[in-house]
Amino acid sequence: MSIQHNTGRILTTHVGSLPRPDDLLDLMKARIGGAGYDREVYEARVRSAVTECVRKQVETGIDILTDGEQSKPGFFTYVRERLEGLEPRPKQSRRLWPAEVDAFPEYYARYFKDAMTGGAIAPVVPLVCTGPVKYCGQEVLKRDIGNLKSAASAVKHHAVFMPSVAPSGVGSNEYYRTEEEFFHAVGAALRTEYQAIVEAGFLLQIDDPFLTDIFGDPQLSPAQRHSRAVMFVEAINESLRGIPPEKVRFHTCYGINEGPRIHDAALEEVVQYMLRVNAGAFSFEAANARHEHEYHLWEHVKLPEGKVIIPGVITHASNIVEHPEWIAERLVRFARLVGRENVLAGADCGFSSQATYRTEVHPSVIWAKFEALREGARLASKQLWS
Repeated sequence: MSIQHNTGRILTTHVGSLPRPDDLLDLMKARIGGAGYDREVYEARVRSAVTECVRKQVETGIDILTDGEQSKPGFFTYVRERLEGLEPRPKQSRRLWPAEVDAFPEYYARYFKDAMTGGAIAPVVPLVCTGPVKYCGQEVLKRDIGNLKSAASAVKHHAVFMPSVAPSGVGSNEYYRTEEEFFHAVGAALRTEYQAIVEAGFLLQIDDPFLTDIFGDPQLSPAQRHSRAVMFVEAINESLRGIPPEKVRFHTCYGINEGPRIHDAALEEVVQYMLRVNAGAFSFEAANARHEHEYHLWEHVKLPEGKVIIPGVITHASNIVEHPEWIAERLVRFARLVGRENVLAGADCGFSSQATYRTEVHPSVIWAKFEALREGARLASKQLWS
């Protein structure tokens, strides 16, 4: 049985990012902004934040844990210190969820000003490839691995995972002849990070919300969506070459925000491509009110032998703490369709994809959600292994 399967009870996990402490955010903001800061003080605070975060995950019931991405300034921006050949373009803007924003302009004008992106320590600056892509993040990766190893060694846990961005998530191309060539070059560079994470004894999580973005883009035809999705998956699989699938988790989602979400792609459009990724486990949104009904999909989509799903049974975009009995009901529904050994209890997405002073869900509520997740998994396990 793989480390990603259940044996006797449903294991709990989440997607990765968690809020950074305010004093760490202050140090991170000074560092990114070029202000004077003490590197030793900064590194020590990152290290202690990881220790605190790991301990809190264990206390609230997380079996398969991570570092909360405490060292990363954001989902998009962290790759700037990992990859050469990318140039920031601060005068360009990265337009998030265009169809959604166009449908609800007043809501999103207020949202982007007041919500979590408004409190981020650094703006989301698009990156453009202007030269050969090479991995240069060995030092910071070694730091992250060391911090997580040290913190995890002090607590009881089932397994440890570390997230890393998919090739499709690092920026746009102005250097390579084709997009396909660009994504494969990025994947080849990120392979250094992927291999190091697995060699450290962690599960590797590939974060790829960009796969679902394809199917929510009204400017792409069905044929273009298909070819682009295939290109994304092929780039990931090439970067994972030689890494055992049971050591890999793949996560895709629809967005970090609370919003109408009526232009989200249906999981039915995405699932055939998601399952082509050479991973052992697949994480996706299922607690989101726009997607909860999609558990019916697994009535006719067969989960490949040896694979695991990690449906979100708590959401990252609401301060309502889900009731444990409702969490249990969600888990049992999936377990009855794909097998009780093959369902882990997870969250829809990360709780702080950007390092920000204002997370969508308040930190105290996040820990309460994890406690509810633990209890819901216990109740589901009681039904499934009675």
